[in-house]
This record gives sequence, C-alpha cells and structure tokens, in this order.
Amino acid sequence: MKKADIEEFFNRLRAADPEPKGELNYRNTYTLLVAVVLSAQATDMGVNKATKALFEEVDSPERMLALGEEGLKRHIRSIGLYNAKAKNVIALSRRLIDDFGGQVPDNREALESLPGVGRKTANVVCNSAFGQPTIAVDTHLFRLGNRTGLAPGKTPLEVERKLEKRVPEAYRRHAHHWLILHGRYVCKARKPDCPNCLVRDLCRYKAKP
Repeated sequence: MKKADIEEFFNRLRAADPEPKGELNYRNTYTLLVAVVLSAQATDMGVNKATKALFEEVDSPERMLALGEEGLKRHIRSIGLYNAKAKNVIALSRRLIDDFGGQVPDNREALESLPGVGRKTANVVCNSAFGQPTIAVDTHLFRLGNRTGLAPGKTPLEVERKLEKRVPEAYRRHAHHWLILHGRYVCKARKPDCPNCLVRDLCRYKAKP
C-alpha cells in the first residue's frame, strides 16, 4: 500500500471512530493486565462474562493472592486453558508484589518478564493503560496487514515491525484498536464485508467482491 493510501486509510478509520476503545472490561491497570492474560485464545465477550464477578471482588495483586488459585479457577472455568491461566495470574500477582511494589510496570520489557505475559499482551497494556503507541498484533492485525497490503509479513513480529514503520505518527496511538475493530467487524476472516468497508478502494485484497 502506498504512503498516501496509508494516510487516507487511517484518516477514514479515525473519522469514523475518533477515540476507539478495546472491548475488554477492567477497573484499573492491574485488572486490565489480568483480563488481557485471560483473553489469549478466548473471546473478549467470554472473558468479560467470567471477570464481571471476579473484578468486583479482586482489583489488586494482593487481593488476587488472597483469593488463591482455586478461588480464581472458580471464576474463570468458562475460559479456555483456565488452569494454566489461573496459575500464571497468581504467579504474576506475586511477582508484581515482590518486584514492582504491587504496581504494573509501564514498559514492555518488564511486563514480558511476568508469567503468562508475552509481547502482544505487553503491547496491549502499554497502549491501553499507559498511552504508548505500541501495536499488538493479534490474528486480526496479522490478517489485515497481509490482506490489505498495509504491512505484509510472515510472522506477527514482522507485521508489527512494518506497522511501526508505516503507520503515520499521528495515528500510532490508536492504530492498534482501529485495526482490531475493523478486523473483528468488517474485514472478517471467512467473509470480509467489503461492500461496507470504509477503505475498500485503498485495500489491495484481490478477492474482494
């Protein structure tokens, strides 16, 4: 995709949704981190349903440790891989208390040192909680990067690197959310809704109707 087309691509997405938000529900930075960890290979809707009661009871690593692993499992049984996720959430909560004074760190390297936190999760937290212009490449962004010609790549990291170079600075803060929402509701995996796409004429997808 040409530089001018990329500018117009994001200009249209911004005009349609100036302040995009992620769809995970949370109460503070800690509960955001927990929600993102739980969302791996699960839907935001499913995570929100499971964490509604949890986050009414737990909003800090100290309270999570008081709840305990078995108590956490009772809340999140409906989420895939809940056993491993519960173990990681308890372990990362302990690390936050021991190494970070109970606070969620505001940099990717420190976040990635926590159990169950990979690059994508760290990028989401840096962006949503701390306003950093990070781009978390999930399945939607990976698909869009390749399908549209915006940032083709064979791996999520390759797509992320290209997006970092190609997304104009004015759009970097919200690019992550615009692309996720566009991929979730318009540029869907099995049947992209090309007739109702705001950026149809800019897209390089050859199979669009």
